[in-house]
Order: sequence, then C-alpha cells, then structure tokens
Amino acid sequence: MSFRKVVRQSKFRHVFGQPVKNDQCYEDIRVSRVTWDSTFCAVNPKFLAVIVEASGGGAFLVLPLSKTGRIDKAYPTVCGHTGPVLDIDWCPHNDEVIASGSEDCTVMVWQIPENGLTSPLTEPGVVLEGHTKEKAHEGARPMRAIFLADGKVFTTGFSRMSERQLALWDPENLEEPMALQELDSSNGALLPFYDPDTSVVYVCGKGDSSIRYFEITDEPPYIHFLNTFTSKEPQRGMGSMPKRGLEVSKCEIARFYKLHERKCEPIVMTVPRKSDLFQDDLYPDTAGPEAALEAEEWVSGQDANPILISLREAYVPSKQRDLKVSRRNVLSDTRPAVAPSSARPGASTSAVSVHTLVPGGSLTGAAEAGKLEEVMQELRALRALVKEQGERIGRLEEQLGRMENGDA
Repeated sequence: MSFRKVVRQSKFRHVFGQPVKNDQCYEDIRVSRVTWDSTFCAVNPKFLAVIVEASGGGAFLVLPLSKTGRIDKAYPTVCGHTGPVLDIDWCPHNDEVIASGSEDCTVMVWQIPENGLTSPLTEPGVVLEGHTKEKAHEGARPMRAIFLADGKVFTTGFSRMSERQLALWDPENLEEPMALQELDSSNGALLPFYDPDTSVVYVCGKGDSSIRYFEITDEPPYIHFLNTFTSKEPQRGMGSMPKRGLEVSKCEIARFYKLHERKCEPIVMTVPRKSDLFQDDLYPDTAGPEAALEAEEWVSGQDANPILISLREAYVPSKQRDLKVSRRNVLSDTRPAVAPSSARPGASTSAVSVHTLVPGGSLTGAAEAGKLEEVMQELRALRALVKEQGERIGRLEEQLGRMENGDA
C-alpha cells in the first residue's frame, strides 16, 4: 500500500526567487559597517537608498533605479548628520521624500530632486530632535514588531536561550502569543517584511544567506512556513519594493534589494503561472501613494482606510507634491478619542477605501469571449495532463509493489 503525504495547499508555496544578472546590480557601494539592527536599505519605484560608510558624520546614497552597474566613489550623497546614519525610510505618499535617523539623536527629512542628486545634499527640509542619547533595547536582544492587516502583531526576536523566534500576538491579550515558532540559534537580527495583500511575511536574517517566507492565516497554527530562498553570500541589509513598483506581467509578487559588503543585488520573487492573463488573485487592489488624510486631519480625530489602486494595467503615478514643512508641533496636541469603526487597524493616516481603477482595465464583447475561450483551452489541457500523470503514477506504484513483493 502506498501513502501520499498531505501538504497544506497555498498558491504561494512555490514562490520562486531569482537574483538578477550582474549588469542589473549596483556595484562598488561601500555599505555601512555600523553594527545596528536595521535594514540599511530603502527602495521605492523611483529611487534606491543605501546607508554607506562616511568620514566625519553619516551619509547615504540615493540612486535612480535605472543607475545600475558600478557606482563612482565620487557620487554625491545625502550627508547632513554628524553621527552615523542608522536607519532610512521613504515616505509612502511621495517617492522623493526620505527620512533618516542617526546616532546623533536626530531624524532628518529630505526632499530628493526629481532626477536624483547631482551634488551632495546637506540641508534637510525638517530636523526632528528628541532623545538626548540613543535608545535601544537594554538587557535583551533586539526585537521587531509589525502590525498585520487584521490588527494582529507579528514579532521577531530571541528566546532566553538566544534562539531566534517568530510570534503572532492578539493586541487584546498580550499575556501569551497566539503562535510561537523557534527558527535557529543564529545571532543575526530577523528583519520581517509584510505584504498585506497576500498575508505573506518574508523574514531575512542579518548575516544569513536566506529569505524565509510564511503565510499568516486565521486557522491554527496561524504561521505557516512556505519556503526558503537561499543564496551563497550573507546579507548585510535588505530593502523591499512596494507593490506598485513590481512587474505584474511577470507575476512578480515581491522584490528585495540585498546588500552585500560592496554591492546591492535585486532578488525577484515570482509565482510561476502559465497564463498571460492578469492574475487577480496575486494582485488585489493595493494601497496607493495618495494620502487620504493630512496630518492635521488625523490629529483632529479623523480616521479611515487607505485609498486603493488597481495594478491591472500597471499603476501610473501622478506628479509628486513638494515637501511642506509645518513648524507647529502637531504631535504635542491632544488627539481626541475616536469611536471604534470599521477602519482597518493601523490605517489611521490613510483615507476612506476607494477602489481606483486604471482606465483600460475592462474587457468587453469579442475580446472578453476570446479570453474566455483561451482560459477554457488551457483548463482542458491541464485536465488532460493531470489525467496522464495520474495514470503514470498508478503504473509506477504497481511496479514498485511488484518489486517489493519480489515479483519483478
């Protein structure tokens, strides 16, 4: 008798990771050697930013995505901090605005020129000062936490025995995690990247040479391991491209920018599909760059869901707005309590959910009928293939049974 292992079904189980060719990498980048547990890299559909080595302060590179190949040592940097830069992140509503945090205890917000830097950028648009000394985890290993679309919290950290762990928490009950998984005993901090559209979390360990990915569901054990992408070189940091910057025609569901010691290497994650049709299940409407609420509106108590966009015909962004600086400290105001609503947790700076479809996204008449017939033909071919493979498996099992019984 033969037994077949039952495997949990998921369309993301066979996500395929592939590094790009060398001529599409960013070479000769002096990645920062600061021992800080951040990503050191941030990317959006327009620019790539990488924290680099600098003397007399901190700096980071901002490169147009198209500027691949060897980067000249004299390429201009953003260099206004007096201490090493520890973390950077792009504004989700403007691809030309980036924030940087430094060991000098300041956060600076920068307006990047539309076509990139042609000279060093030393004057930030905003300087935020708070702590008089750097604040980190005291007496414990670093831990990271991210909010999921349903309000739950996903964390990475270490056990008392220094084993790396993943955990899922219900904010209403933080006494014990809903799920807890131990990975290994490596000492590199785990960097989680979450895709709310697919409920997939990608976990990259600093110093590791792999990317693990997990699917989060509502059924126990809640955190389901999918697969691992493995390469030869360890990663010093990692950046993740927003969904609107991916190539939907190639079924690309994620793209990471892996930092080596002197190189940044894009890694493309795809779900193999035979059909050339738009894959609705891979690309539901996703959060766009348009900010639905201004800061003053959020402080006044307004709350809403993100404005969504469709990726069916690839998203075309509107003209970027210039960075506006308000000298009034809106965070010092007391924010009114907001009654519970149907707004998605963690979406307080976004707006009412509006499905914005790109023109040309619908099929009508003969074109729709032709596409339907194409799908039906593909379905019939797949059924025939499944039947053929099933018969072949049956014959092989029969031969195996005879061999085990000594009949062959």
